[in-house]
Amino acid sequence: MKIIALDIGGTAIKYAYFDGDDLIFDDVRPSDALLGGNKVLENIISVISEIGTQYPYDTIGISTAGQVDSTTGTIIYANENIPDYTGMELKKILEDKFKVPVCVENDVNAAAIGEAIYGAGKGESDFLCLTYGTGIGGSIFLNHKLYKGYQGVAAEMGHMVTHPGGLPCGCGSYGCYEQYASTTALIRTAKAHNPEFYNGKAIFSAFDRESKDAKRLIDNWVKEISYGLINLIYIFNPSLIVLGGGIMTQPYIISKLNEIIKESTMPSFHGVKITLASLGNLAGVYGMKAITSNEYQ
Repeated sequence: MKIIALDIGGTAIKYAYFDGDDLIFDDVRPSDALLGGNKVLENIISVISEIGTQYPYDTIGISTAGQVDSTTGTIIYANENIPDYTGMELKKILEDKFKVPVCVENDVNAAAIGEAIYGAGKGESDFLCLTYGTGIGGSIFLNHKLYKGYQGVAAEMGHMVTHPGGLPCGCGSYGCYEQYASTTALIRTAKAHNPEFYNGKAIFSAFDRESKDAKRLIDNWVKEISYGLINLIYIFNPSLIVLGGGIMTQPYIISKLNEIIKESTMPSFHGVKITLASLGNLAGVYGMKAITSNEYQ
């Protein structure tokens, strides 16, 4: 089966072309998400059209930010990271346009499926997956299956309240986890302290140069990450938590998290392993490959 797979985020569209089990190529381009859902749709159509001029395809898989009804392929809810995206019938629009079957899934669910079939979660019956970027997404694997909850939108881990009455969140609440522990939160805090810390790369470059300011900012941010993970560990008692998002490739983060969590939980919960998503930024497209090729059902 020949598959075009896209992963739509608040910052970028990652895309790939698979011929059977072979990844032929992958690339990335800006999503222009802040310009709204229609612009994102325009970019999705542009990517698929460009690939389709050179490569035949049997199906399309779309991993996307936002709450997704995966049966109808509709965006149930998206926050201000993609304005006017809520309600978009992505599956119908793309099937009408390209005349092939289209599957649509939430981005973190897709990433978790990718990791379960091909990556760090392979062989695990139960694990949690979280991704850290513009916001924080989560997914839950129980007994080899994605747990979606009553209305199909379970595991909105970024909207756990870790700071009651804290910073306002796009979801309408205050003090949500992603307002303190996302990559966006790190950059916002660091940039306010020092304008030279304008993105994650700049912050960690300073950290590598042994900047005390950068280390303090990163350590405080890692503590914020740990608060959410500790709650999840006590609720689910997982053997494994897989962390994704570009910033998680920094080795210090995973190492520090394992240290903090061991210090901050009861001995009976020390068996949990915190690990990096082994598929990196391609976890979402691999997840859509698994879904569209029926390797995950």
